[in-house]
Amino acid sequence: MIRGVPKPEISPDFTIEDIHKIREWNHERRKGMTPEKADEDIRNGAERFKAYLSAPLDPAIKAEANRRMAEVRNSVKKSKEPIRV
Repeated sequence: MIRGVPKPEISPDFTIEDIHKIREWNHERRKGMTPEKADEDIRNGAERFKAYLSAPLDPAIKAEANRRMAEVRNSVKKSKEPIRV
């Protein structure tokens, strides 16, 4: 919980509703912040996210991601339906 605002529950599938929850959470967290403080908060979050992306990936997670991608590729090859993203 940050500033009395509980962190949103994110679904394993990461849906558009999750994006709305995160945006609403960030809006509530930043209420009352000066524009400078809000910019600082956004920049700090971006730096943490960049560090997260550049960190080495756990081999077990990488293997699971590769397995899931192979599943998706195989199901797309078998399907005649267009892919909708």
